[in-house]
Amino acid sequence: MGGNLVRAYKNFNVESRAHRLIGKEKPCAAPMHPSTKEAVQATLSNHADVQDKIYKKDAQLLSRLKDVYVDSTDPSPQVNVEVPLPIREDLRPPKHIMRNETFGISVYNIPKGSVSIVEVLTILSNHKKTPKTWTAEKIAGEYSLDIKDTQAILEFFTPFDIKVITSNDEEKIAEK
Repeated sequence: MGGNLVRAYKNFNVESRAHRLIGKEKPCAAPMHPSTKEAVQATLSNHADVQDKIYKKDAQLLSRLKDVYVDSTDPSPQVNVEVPLPIREDLRPPKHIMRNETFGISVYNIPKGSVSIVEVLTILSNHKKTPKTWTAEKIAGEYSLDIKDTQAILEFFTPFDIKVITSNDEEKIAEK
């Protein structure tokens, strides 16, 4: 119903509105700056023959344009585009899997050079418990990681560290 009302309003008195717009004076160009006006007049006075050619009808040109006929047809599409196959990363199965129905996430393939969150926590806890057996080189070999990345993980990330503060520690903290 609203569409009919809008259409009726748009079509109301269309003819008289069109005549009113046609009857208006045409907008004139904005006035030129005096220096621009002088430059244009100087250029036109130097090239009066060009101005005549601009406003004069060229019969020879018009006849040539009438003789031109363009016929175009689309060629049959012959597409020979070779699409490269996606590079398949080397994938490895995860060492540790945490199945969680809450999030609906289960990882079955991990690209080499990456680890899952569960694996990172396992790596950090193993390294913390026995740093001599779980060295950066062993971890890098076990999980297909870069040695620099493995060393950075072991240096800058630590698993949750729970500290139990005793009365002696409280006294030391209070003294500082």
